[in-house]
Amino acid sequence: MAKKTAHVSETPATQWLRRHGVAYSEHVYDYVEHGGTSESARQLGVSEHAVVKTLVMQNEKGDRLVVLMHGDKQVSTKKLARAIRTKSVEPCSTDAAERASGYQVGGTSPFATRKAMPVYVESTILELDTICINGGRRGYLVGIAPGVLTELLGAKPVACAL
Repeated sequence: MAKKTAHVSETPATQWLRRHGVAYSEHVYDYVEHGGTSESARQLGVSEHAVVKTLVMQNEKGDRLVVLMHGDKQVSTKKLARAIRTKSVEPCSTDAAERASGYQVGGTSPFATRKAMPVYVESTILELDTICINGGRRGYLVGIAPGVLTELLGAKPVACAL
């Protein structure tokens, strides 16, 4: 895990983490448009597998959901749809994702989203010791224990990685 950096101003995500008594480390990097998790992992000196991306998707009815996936993996929408017993799942538009989450794409955190959405986590993420996940703004990750995702956030484990 990269060394802890200086404190970043509060975000809804960090306020949520504090309110729930979650210990976390802060990791700031220079956001690069379309750099994704490979860029943040490179800058922070962490495994991209331990950097978790937060994806806002929708089912065939347009209901939004959050999917948490390893940075170095893709979501199989077919596996995900089967796992959550829906016809289909697809990424939603940038505008729809930002409206539902309250965060700018590239800075989406699963914590304190504007609208309540079901959260699904790739089950192998829960096997890691520590993960880095978006802290609510571009260029800002927080390091947490992955158990927070299921225990406090209520994320449901699924096997949907490609």
